[in-house]
Amino acid sequence: MLKISTSQKLNLKGIILAITVIMVLAVPVSYSQSSHIKWADDGNSYYTLKNDQIIKYTLPGNLETTLISGEQLTPEKSTIPIEVSYYSINEKTGKALLMTKSKKVWRLNTRGDYWILDIKSGKPEQLGRNLPPSSLMFAKTSPDGKYAAYVSGNNIYLEDLSTHEVKPLTTDGTVTLINGTFDWAYEEEFFCRDGFRWSNDSRSVAFWQIDAGSIKKFNMINTTDSIYPQLIPLEYPVAGEDPSSARIGVVSITDGRITWMKIPGDPVQNYIVRMEFIPSTGNMLIQQLNRKQNISRLFISDPVTGEAKLIFEESDKAWVDLIPGENSYSIDYTNNFTWMNGGRDILWTSEKDGWNHLYQLSPEGKPERLLTIGDYDVISLKNIDSKSGYLYFMASPENATQNYLYRTSLKKPGKPELVSPLSLKGTHNYSISPNSKFAWHTFSNHFTRRSSEFISLPDHKPLNPDDNIISRLDSLKVSTTTEYSRVTIPGNIELDYMMVKPGNFDPSKKYPVLFYVYTEPAGTTVKDAFGADQNYLYNGDLSADGYVYISIDNRGTPAPKGREWRKSIYRKIGQINISDQAMAATELLKANSFLDPDRVAVWGWSGGGTATLNLMFQYPEIYKTGISIAAVGYMFTYDNIYQERYMGLPQENRVDYIKGSPITHAGNLKGNLLYIHGTGDDNVHYQNAEMLVNELIKYKKIFQFMPYPNRTHGISEGEGTTEHLQALYTDYLRKNCPPGPR
Repeated sequence: MLKISTSQKLNLKGIILAITVIMVLAVPVSYSQSSHIKWADDGNSYYTLKNDQIIKYTLPGNLETTLISGEQLTPEKSTIPIEVSYYSINEKTGKALLMTKSKKVWRLNTRGDYWILDIKSGKPEQLGRNLPPSSLMFAKTSPDGKYAAYVSGNNIYLEDLSTHEVKPLTTDGTVTLINGTFDWAYEEEFFCRDGFRWSNDSRSVAFWQIDAGSIKKFNMINTTDSIYPQLIPLEYPVAGEDPSSARIGVVSITDGRITWMKIPGDPVQNYIVRMEFIPSTGNMLIQQLNRKQNISRLFISDPVTGEAKLIFEESDKAWVDLIPGENSYSIDYTNNFTWMNGGRDILWTSEKDGWNHLYQLSPEGKPERLLTIGDYDVISLKNIDSKSGYLYFMASPENATQNYLYRTSLKKPGKPELVSPLSLKGTHNYSISPNSKFAWHTFSNHFTRRSSEFISLPDHKPLNPDDNIISRLDSLKVSTTTEYSRVTIPGNIELDYMMVKPGNFDPSKKYPVLFYVYTEPAGTTVKDAFGADQNYLYNGDLSADGYVYISIDNRGTPAPKGREWRKSIYRKIGQINISDQAMAATELLKANSFLDPDRVAVWGWSGGGTATLNLMFQYPEIYKTGISIAAVGYMFTYDNIYQERYMGLPQENRVDYIKGSPITHAGNLKGNLLYIHGTGDDNVHYQNAEMLVNELIKYKKIFQFMPYPNRTHGISEGEGTTEHLQALYTDYLRKNCPPGPR
């Protein structure tokens, strides 16, 4: 057994995870620029949807051929092709799975109708045609191509593709006993959605079973869709409450016998976050996190007997990161292990030396190997080039607001080699082909619009020399007043910030300043990427209207500056992040005489809404106006997986939960506050708003409050909602923090 613990070494130099901002709790998240590309297994071609067809493009010439025509996508007794919302291609079996009529489950459209198509000869045939419409989830064909399995109604079904006979592999699924997929908390915080895996020999299916039967229901109320209000119950474990129990079963497709894996530990006090068949042996590899999420264990389990053996354990004084992939908000994301050497070894991520690095880990107990060496963080893995012996990954050792492609030798790891062009300073992203010969490359910075190209690797040459990013740079550049710099706060701590100055800036005058905040461990805001400096809620042009727009990344945000930077916030959310923001604002106001201290506003959404409240309440002498959207007002109301990961168990740490909650400090409000929340928010419940409002009323504080009926965390549903929110936000800011120089 291997056992390691995280060292406590302070390093503030690092790299950045570039994320494009859209709203979910923890933070706006990013969708990959290349998400429309599906690489073929050989790595020399890729697929994409185009004009009701699935097209195959072969590189380097980008030659176009029709893989699946509109005629093939047209079912019998129909004259129009099915509308494909998601597809997967199994090149070994020559079959395509096509998802249509998709429906949202929490965050993504993971439920719908599925069709199977023999690419060479067939017409699409609907799977599970006797099951309820748009109820199938995560359909996958078996490795031998004879069967399909899918989830419907929290049960797993098997379908024979030659006879289309359907039989259930599980029958006990209910609203709270969930087979093959997950409850709200697992999906939201671990990005777990697809909850079953085919065995290598196509004879069995391994699956998660989540028992949420003991989880208390949070009752949301729909008051707009009928005369009598409707209760919407949601199994939602708040901080301090036990989580759902989870176990792994392996079901035989021939006789339906289920063998449960014997993973040690109380299933209610531990999470199972990864599970997969080991390619080289057929055994299973299972990752378990303890309730506090500061101990990670790997078990090898026998799918026949269920016996499990501990092979690896890692601990951290704060929490162990799972490092979700860049496509964790995609239906494709499965949170699988990354295998090396034909499935004999695992590529593992750890911060044990103070930086986020990649290791080669052996299930057989051989010594681990550090593959990325140096004082920098690996932001994300991009590809393993086994043939040439290189590992491709994203990093940015010199600038935490940017993102670049590097590679390092697998045979003799050493100093990483920069692959991205030196001339392109900013944020890069790549989708690399399986054979590592080609990549879809995107680039932008704050003054260059996002652009894409196909390149060859490792030379990073554009496949089309006449139409590539560098040749288009002049046409992509925009005029901007955005500046990136660092501010030093007490303790000699440097924080990155970006500042957008007004148009026709006059340094002899004073301008209102608007701070944009997130501040929590789930996301950064200071990114050298196009659009990151824009305020998407302001109905107009902040710069033209004479505002200074600033955003700062404090300690505890997931900037690639080393473990200590990120995990210094442990048990101190609502304290260290708020203090860092306030001290940085103080330094900036002091150093820049053009910032008007009488016109200082702050705003944020979700975790940023929480920070906005805390800044307004804890530092009322700095922040005069605040706009808080969908905020957690009281930490005890948020889900246990997120809150306990970063704050510890409230049973052991209640005082810091109280100190970090805005509701505790509400009596200090002095400035202008607009608070906004959707009553149908299943993420940060509307309860937070009413608890906070109640507290402000108790202290006789005057403020503005806008509930959006039946809207969820993103407050986007319903006709006119986005336009109304923008108008409300803009009007409040202009009235309470007037624009223009003085």
